Amino acid sequence: MLRLCILAVSLSLAVAVPYIPLLGAKELPSLPRIVGGEDATPGEFPYQVSIQKQGLFGRSHMCGASVLNDHHVLTAAHCLKGANTNSLYVVMGEYDLGKNSGDEQVIVAGELVIHEHYDAATYTNDVGIIRVVPSITFNDKVTAVDLPAEMGLVEAGTECVTTGWGATEEGGSSSDILKKVTVPVVSDADCRASYGITDIADHMLCAGHGITSWGYGCARPDYPGVYTEVAYFVDWINRHSA
Repeated sequence: MLRLCILAVSLSLAVAVPYIPLLGAKELPSLPRIVGGEDATPGEFPYQVSIQKQGLFGRSHMCGASVLNDHHVLTAAHCLKGANTNSLYVVMGEYDLGKNSGDEQVIVAGELVIHEHYDAATYTNDVGIIRVVPSITFNDKVTAVDLPAEMGLVEAGTECVTTGWGATEEGGSSSDILKKVTVPVVSDADCRASYGITDIADHMLCAGHGITSWGYGCARPDYPGVYTEVAYFVDWINRHSA
């Protein structure tokens, strides 16, 4: 069974989505990754969002996100912690970061909502929302994502598709083209065994379905990627995106 992950790879090109400090005894990598991925097609993932930061030489991709509705996008809290809305942009309809196709909708980020119990040291409750004004215009290239049912958790062994503008190999450069990759969900027990002293909370999910939060290396067989399991936060998301 193949399921579609509802959050793009939320990784930064600057400090890897301000999310690469020491976690336990392991120093996490500083590059985004979508290892083993292939090019998506334009419009294949119309909920996909690129969060971009304005710099001296233009905007650069910082994190991925998903369209919730015409005024809100969903991302990881670590993407928003310490961010300045004056230089933060939300880009819908993005496909090739190096080219302007005319499908892009670029809106300055408005209010940033970070989960009140987010912990930057452990990545617990790593979920956040950006409110945008003016509203997002829906079309064939931009639509809202379908949230899972509340507590509709994904079983180990389920194959999911995750997307993003990440490195296609460990240590490699990031892709300007949106990528997709199929990854299997790993059980919490196996994930905890892989990371040893690193705490895998119940609201985290290894390798498959959710908001990309952290991991060790790129697609290493003994170290699955760790995601925020969105089903745990559906009520919180709905309350803060109404």
